Amino acid sequence: MHRFYAPEIATTLQLPEQESAHAVRVLRMAEGDEIEVVDGKGGLFLCRITMAHSKHCAVEIVKEEHEAPHWGCEIVLAVAPTKNLDRMEWLAEKVTEMGIDRIIPLKCRYSERKELKTERIGKILVSAMKQSLKTVLPALDEMTPVIDVINAPFAGEKYIAYCDSRIGRKLFADEFVKKRNTLIMIGPEGDFSPEEIEAALRAGFKPVSFGESRLRTETAAMYAVAAVHAMNQIK
Repeated sequence: MHRFYAPEIATTLQLPEQESAHAVRVLRMAEGDEIEVVDGKGGLFLCRITMAHSKHCAVEIVKEEHEAPHWGCEIVLAVAPTKNLDRMEWLAEKVTEMGIDRIIPLKCRYSERKELKTERIGKILVSAMKQSLKTVLPALDEMTPVIDVINAPFAGEKYIAYCDSRIGRKLFADEFVKKRNTLIMIGPEGDFSPEEIEAALRAGFKPVSFGESRLRTETAAMYAVAAVHAMNQIK
């Protein structure tokens, strides 16, 4: 069954214009056809089309359910966007497919990308949420100074991954605490600065490594999210 995203479906009983066009113009759906609609907040609605209009497709709700995220704890990824934007978009898609609650683009001292337009990435998140049959849309922050993330309160375990071996680290797998809210920070291509690392350690972040290989920013970030899911599944 085709799935659509409509954040206000419960009150408007309409698909947004872009989703309406996809349903009516592209998929040729008509009155009486049934579709699934998610609101990005956990709501899953079985709907029947009552007016197949390409700009404001109207529906009636046949059945409503609420699906909590299957991973059972909050997963937050704070990552410095790569110079190549395609890699950041790829990362956003893949971690959404795996399952994540929030993505925070970091602005660091050595960041090669100081600005980030999030509109396109937001659309990628919606598509990945629908494709992977999830009902919760990850929050996507605007570009945020790393010190703001370091100093912000977080009810859970906090990790910072970096390459500088002069500042002691332990393997992520050894430090990870299962079934706890998890925030992990991944730095830019030029790594976090020593000052940023020290600030994070003072704020309670655990210094971690992902092993002997030197990973690209987006690879390290996806590794981290995949590892969180894998370790949380161990009985």
